[in-house]
Amino acid sequence: MKKLLILGSLVAVAAFALQDVTQGHGGTYRGPGDTVPPGGGGGGGGGGPSTPGPSTPGVPGPSGPTTPGPATPGAPPGQPGGAKTPTTPGGGDAGPDLSLWDFWWGFNKEPYLDLKSRIHDGGTETGSDDFFLGRGEKSQAKSSLRPTQEQIRGTVVPALKRALAEETNNDIVTGAMVALAKIGDVVDSSGESEFANIITEFLKDSNQEIAETAAVALGILGDRRAEPLLTQLMLNDERARRLISKAEVPYRTRAFAAYGLGLVAYRTNDNELRQKIAETLVDVLTAPEFSTRDIKVAAMTSFGLCPVASDPDAVNALAADPAEAETNRAHVVSREAQIDFLLDYFNPENQRANATTRHYFVLAHAPNAMARLLNADQGVDESYRERVAEMLMEGIGVHSKARREVQWGCALALGQVGTSADEGKSGIDNRIRQSLIDFIKNGDPMGRRFAMVSLAQVGGTPGKGENPTGGEAQVSKELQKQLSRGKSQLRPWAGLAIGIFNRRLLDEDRTAHADSLKALLAEADKCVRPQDIGAYLIGLGIAKYTEAKVVALEKMDHFKGDDNARGFCAVALGLIGERDVIPAIEEIIKSSKYKADLLKQAAIGLGLLGDKNIVDELVSMLQTAKGMATQASIATALGAIGDSHSIDPLVEMLGSDSLTPSARGFAAVALGIVCDKEPLPWNTKISVNINYRANTVTLTGDSGTGILDIL
Repeated sequence: MKKLLILGSLVAVAAFALQDVTQGHGGTYRGPGDTVPPGGGGGGGGGGPSTPGPSTPGVPGPSGPTTPGPATPGAPPGQPGGAKTPTTPGGGDAGPDLSLWDFWWGFNKEPYLDLKSRIHDGGTETGSDDFFLGRGEKSQAKSSLRPTQEQIRGTVVPALKRALAEETNNDIVTGAMVALAKIGDVVDSSGESEFANIITEFLKDSNQEIAETAAVALGILGDRRAEPLLTQLMLNDERARRLISKAEVPYRTRAFAAYGLGLVAYRTNDNELRQKIAETLVDVLTAPEFSTRDIKVAAMTSFGLCPVASDPDAVNALAADPAEAETNRAHVVSREAQIDFLLDYFNPENQRANATTRHYFVLAHAPNAMARLLNADQGVDESYRERVAEMLMEGIGVHSKARREVQWGCALALGQVGTSADEGKSGIDNRIRQSLIDFIKNGDPMGRRFAMVSLAQVGGTPGKGENPTGGEAQVSKELQKQLSRGKSQLRPWAGLAIGIFNRRLLDEDRTAHADSLKALLAEADKCVRPQDIGAYLIGLGIAKYTEAKVVALEKMDHFKGDDNARGFCAVALGLIGERDVIPAIEEIIKSSKYKADLLKQAAIGLGLLGDKNIVDELVSMLQTAKGMATQASIATALGAIGDSHSIDPLVEMLGSDSLTPSARGFAAVALGIVCDKEPLPWNTKISVNINYRANTVTLTGDSGTGILDIL
């Protein structure tokens, strides 16, 4: 079930209770994309799009065309709509300001929230001796509230299967289908996956929304036997066309199948299967340009989710078989070969000769793919990290001719590649940090923001050598300088970055930099801008800075007229982890039935604190809610703080003929979240650190119809 696109300004959230908003696949919209140029959304020609000009902070680029591709995107998940800038002189709405920190948080928040473990563990408090062990592993509380297999298999699964067998409404079907995939099934004695067979039937559905959701649901399910079918769908194979009874597989289904392949590869431990999937993805990446970039962006993203085993000798072994060395199989014989392929694919010197296969929107996602392959385990030689880092630094260097989308991808990926090691001025990590600092000073507005986040990630990651953490002080100093003396539009990002930096230190069992947190707390205390307070408090929250509780409570009261600001205050209080604030957050929920996103944010805050007292009230709210935005938020809230006790009322709602189809669909969504087999939402694998400004409509879009828009 897709999430609902929430449009409107940050100060107009309450209006959501008064009207339904554009939706796709049901649910609420997860996050922004970018203005998609002509040809970017499918259906258009394969010609290269015009390049949107760079925008200053607060002034986004031009609106996207009406066809093909989406209009400008809406708000990130868990947030109200991004702030709209004034209408353009031509009378059109310029859309949300994509430079806001909210968007990055929307795509990257899940590992920081880690809601499921908090709910299932019965509310172990953040900051307690039991919360963090070593690198952030959480101790198991005595009283687990995890749904039992008896509940899941005996109550939830039959209800979802019944809905799929009897219902035709899009919201109910897609919600139930994805919920089944999240739960996962037990393969029978014949080796068949019951859920895979059920989901496969929906590929034939005449409704495109249902059919494409089935494709990615097979990936969410993670059954390795889905690989041949997903491959056939992605490649528009005759067998796939025959299965769905169409002359060709729609481009959206092909893109969703590509993402599904990446999800299957990510979950499997079968190296041969990963190699097979990776080779197919290379086939797509090196093929002549499609009429849409969606499929190639999906293939590039999935390639990064498909790390094959490290084998430094495998590439050399190919020299003995020249014929094999000329095939795409050569690019996937080892992780090293995968990275070699991406380095060559990304190399600017090759782009002119391969203009038909290496579009800059696809290239913009290659840095993230390289970083993911490097970090999949410790098996890759250090020389590969240095080679990747060199190319990424060149991409954001002062002489770079790369498109801005590609530069943004480089800046984001450096945060995953660098460390805080100090090996002298010429050391690779020293140069990475300096490159990011230079980009903060000289880059375009969006690049400067991304570089701050990456600098924070680098500063909190210990390296190797004699001084593995020597760069921490440099990073802390730069971030504090941006917080106190940087441009006003950059300061919220600096505040968020300080939180990211210190959280990394804590996760590495190191001591937080108290001076940076005190500076951030002081900035939050004097903040009077509702659009900024969330960044400061979320930064303090993810750093688990308990001294920020008083300020967060004061700001939650101070910004009573701004639901967005109050919602972030509630989330920050949950992250901080002091349980005596629970009554204050409960009061917000009780008075927020018609304030969709404030309700959801407050529920997340309670979930972080391990409080379940509001579950019954949320169930009652969902039963009577009429607006799509309200239903989406309540369902997400139930998924956030729901546990085994919420299953029976949700199952009852799913089967109730007295409720609207959308409310029933959201009940299915909530069941899938509560009973998910994975600790984090499935699309976290794709969304974290993604270059969301190089967007396609099947990645995320204004109508909530992208892969990242599925609850």
